Amino acid sequence: MPLSRGQEMTEQANTQICGNGEKRYATREEFLKIFDQDMNGLYQLAFLLTGDHRKGERCFVAGIDDCAKDNQVFREWARAWAKRVIVTNAIRELHPRWNNSNSSAVLRAVFSQNQQSSSPIWHCDVDAVLGLADFERFVFVLCVLERYREHECALLLGCSASEVRDARTRAIEELASNGEMASSRYEDRKSGQLAAARMS
Repeated sequence: MPLSRGQEMTEQANTQICGNGEKRYATREEFLKIFDQDMNGLYQLAFLLTGDHRKGERCFVAGIDDCAKDNQVFREWARAWAKRVIVTNAIRELHPRWNNSNSSAVLRAVFSQNQQSSSPIWHCDVDAVLGLADFERFVFVLCVLERYREHECALLLGCSASEVRDARTRAIEELASNGEMASSRYEDRKSGQLAAARMS
């Protein structure tokens, strides 16, 4: 059974040793430096996951506290670990759950195409992402924006990989629909402006 990203980090932390025999764990100061340097990105992650500024701030602050404790995390994994702590705090805060009543057909072609792309560019309207249901928002942020594997996202959220796939499909469909509506409104507005300019 494959290890999750968190387990991989801990395993490497336990096995990697410096030349002088000391294990190369990230220190409290190194974690605090990461939170200071990546403050905007880590807070944005917390905000997108929770969909709320106050909850996002709580997750961010709790993440600092958690990482400042005596964690045995390999230094090279410290940044990824900080993100993981934000994610687990957001899950604890909201308890996002799969809702089978919203299920829709899986668009496997969309997923396979996205998985093959090494660096997909997502131009998402933040309001549209925040408008997603909790479970779909978590899946979208983790799988699409943060590039977590399906099985890892499923482990974190306590559901199956197929439920993650379905939720990701629904999120993509909803965001695409919102994008089309916004584009349509923009085109209507532009047409109206052109018509008004011709009449004047």
